[in-house]
Amino acid sequence: MSLTLKIIMGMILGFLTGLFINIFSLTDYDFINNYFVGGLFDIVGLVFISSLKLMVVPLVFFSLSTGVASFDKDKKLSLIAIKTISLYLLTTAVAISLGLLAAIIFSPGAGLNLTTSVEYIAPSPPGIKSVIIDIFPTNPIAAMAEGKMLQIIIFSIFFGVALRTIKDKNSDLLKIMENVTNVVMKMVFMLINIAPLGVFCLMANLFAIQGVGVIGNLMQYFLLVVFVLIIHGFIIYPFLLYSFTRIRPLSFYSKLRPVMLFAFSTSSSNATMPVTLKTVTQDIGVNPKIASFTVPLGATINMDGTAIMQGVATIFIANAYNIDLTTIDYLMVILTATMASIGTAGVPGVGLIMLAMVLSQVGLPTEGIALILGVDRLLDMIRTVVNVTGDSTVSTIVAYSEDALDKKIIN
Repeated sequence: MSLTLKIIMGMILGFLTGLFINIFSLTDYDFINNYFVGGLFDIVGLVFISSLKLMVVPLVFFSLSTGVASFDKDKKLSLIAIKTISLYLLTTAVAISLGLLAAIIFSPGAGLNLTTSVEYIAPSPPGIKSVIIDIFPTNPIAAMAEGKMLQIIIFSIFFGVALRTIKDKNSDLLKIMENVTNVVMKMVFMLINIAPLGVFCLMANLFAIQGVGVIGNLMQYFLLVVFVLIIHGFIIYPFLLYSFTRIRPLSFYSKLRPVMLFAFSTSSSNATMPVTLKTVTQDIGVNPKIASFTVPLGATINMDGTAIMQGVATIFIANAYNIDLTTIDYLMVILTATMASIGTAGVPGVGLIMLAMVLSQVGLPTEGIALILGVDRLLDMIRTVVNVTGDSTVSTIVAYSEDALDKKIIN
């Protein structure tokens, strides 16, 4: 049985188990709640997520540093960085534009006629000055301990550039780092083998607590966000992929199935990063030197799924409170969300902070965020699938442009 099929089975069984517990209100029984929902399922699921996150920092540092150091002298790192960041910003801008367009057409939230009596304290967005300063680490060890991905990426690139300049004189250090990268990747493969169990526990715990009834009150908003996520993930990305590389989308997406399933069950691009890196390099054929830069950066700043949610949520909240938005407001939403995807990368609760920034920018009440919190956990699962698909797509396009894509593997 293939790994993909095992993960799908774990996901379905977890969903059915959690739904069974929720429908029959078995969480009211202390034994079921304490030993299964809040016990076994929660513990195994959280340990699985923690184990994946354990791999992220060493994987990013060693793979990114060795990738940068291994680049040929004629490769311009700045050009690769510009291509990667530009593509991520482009897809984010397209994503939020799609979200806004769909919300304008279907008008979710119209007729609710709410007032600002809903209580919700929005997280304070960081200032531009602090955002820029916080990108650069003062202590790389502390950045690694705290999981500040942008700071880790900056230090890893700096370390790799320095190692690149002396690798002819100090090739032993580069070989050691490459060997450590291989060990970390082996650890990732070992974790992937227990993925079906972790996925089962995560799904069972989620639906035992949430159920599907929470969707009912926000059905129009929920379905619209899902619809736009599907359009972006399965039409926009394939269009970009085929336009730049002429790779058949069906072949590309068949390789991405394990990554998508991981992303759906974990709801975390960072936790899925080891699986994304493995799939992009070994199953799609992206050169590890390129992938070690594009994948960690994408997992940190590429938030297309979140951008779509922000576009739909902005219109939903505006309609719910009977507030009209102008064309300038729509443009400000696109600009703010696109730039905030980089500026707030690595900040806890980044999706809500970005949404609070967008709402404040166009004069909408941030209390409206409370309206969508009920279904946000379920939507986050689908958003993460879109995000990791975007990471893989951009990595493939950049690798193709640098003649660093093994077409025999993808075909």
